[in-house]
Amino acid sequence: MTSLLSSSEGGAPRFGFIISKQVGTAVVRNTVRRRLKAVCAEFLDRVPEGTDVVIRALPASATADFWELRAGVDRCLNRLLAESVRA
Repeated sequence: MTSLLSSSEGGAPRFGFIISKQVGTAVVRNTVRRRLKAVCAEFLDRVPEGTDVVIRALPASATADFWELRAGVDRCLNRLLAESVRA
């Protein structure tokens, strides 16, 4: 699940992650967070300045590899950015 928030402040886009204990142990949660952080670094240029993106990792992300996480974030960002253009 991903949320997109616009801020009146400028600046680089920011990404935040919510990874609950349902995802797994601390080692698994940190692995998911590091992978999501690397994925989001690839998409920085697609997100408008002053935008905050919040990503909540679901329990299935514990077994997802980098490319599956990347595909999920890409799909969500495409949908959210398309919705923000229409609004």
